[in-house]
Amino acid sequence: MEEKKIATRDGFGEAVVELGKENPDIYVVDIDIGKSCKTGQFWKELPEQYLNVGIAEQNAAGVAAGLATCGRIPFVVTYAAFGSMRICEMIRQEICYPKLNVKIACSHGGVTPANDGASHQCIEDMGIMRTLPNMTVVMPADYVSAKALVKAAAAWDGPVYLRFTRDAVPVIYEEGETFEIGKAKELRGGDDVALIANGDTVRLALKAAEELEQKGIAARVLDMHTVKPLDREAVMDCIHTTKAVVTVEDHNIYNGLGSAVAELVSENGTALLRRVGIQDQFGQSAPYERLLEMNGITVENIVKQAEELLEQKNRG
Repeated sequence: MEEKKIATRDGFGEAVVELGKENPDIYVVDIDIGKSCKTGQFWKELPEQYLNVGIAEQNAAGVAAGLATCGRIPFVVTYAAFGSMRICEMIRQEICYPKLNVKIACSHGGVTPANDGASHQCIEDMGIMRTLPNMTVVMPADYVSAKALVKAAAAWDGPVYLRFTRDAVPVIYEEGETFEIGKAKELRGGDDVALIANGDTVRLALKAAEELEQKGIAARVLDMHTVKPLDREAVMDCIHTTKAVVTVEDHNIYNGLGSAVAELVSENGTALLRRVGIQDQFGQSAPYERLLEMNGITVENIVKQAEELLEQKNRG
């Protein structure tokens, strides 16, 4: 049976329309790239709840902040490179500092922009956003979780940064699966090694776990869709009940999921840890899967890292 693939941005587009129909306080503040970010249907069906500020990202943050002070729940919609960096100061000063109920919904996260090149491949966004007080940072793994987590974000009190993929990724979850912000989803059990992934890399962690199983290694797989607040309980359980931890992400290895887990490991345990992710380098124009390979974000490398850690543990 052919693997079903859908971009997580499509899940966002459908979820925000459903939210808008249920609640007239849901607004979309678009930055003139609705076609790519999947807000076209929202504009068609709910024009009174839709604002397009043009190519003016900083203004979008201010407009959204104003809407939030009037009791609205605005989603600022753009690309990750613009939604995390171009308007970072405005998000900090106008949204996070007063803790306003604004959601920053960004497509084209990580290297999924592929042939668009380094300028559009945002590998720093979740790290930037997780350093801002009052900000919550979420990256769904597939279409189903994207829809559910967008709805969870709308119900969450305070700023939320949501990151989606441009490229289609495999559907992992069954329709109707429930998700809670700040709570990881355990997709496989195992006591030898824990593979903690998020977003488009969860699929790779699952495949790596299957390969490790063939080698007699039991790998636990966690979908850590929320980078902040991190599910400390789930990570601590990995530290104390497995021999090693490997994090996997489509993000710079600095200040993203791997760093968040490493901080907790260093403060609370002695687990062996490896981080698989973007190797602190800019991308280039190339196919998505090729860009992942260039950074070692592959099933083969996840398996290799896990095996090396377990060998180190056994020597130790």
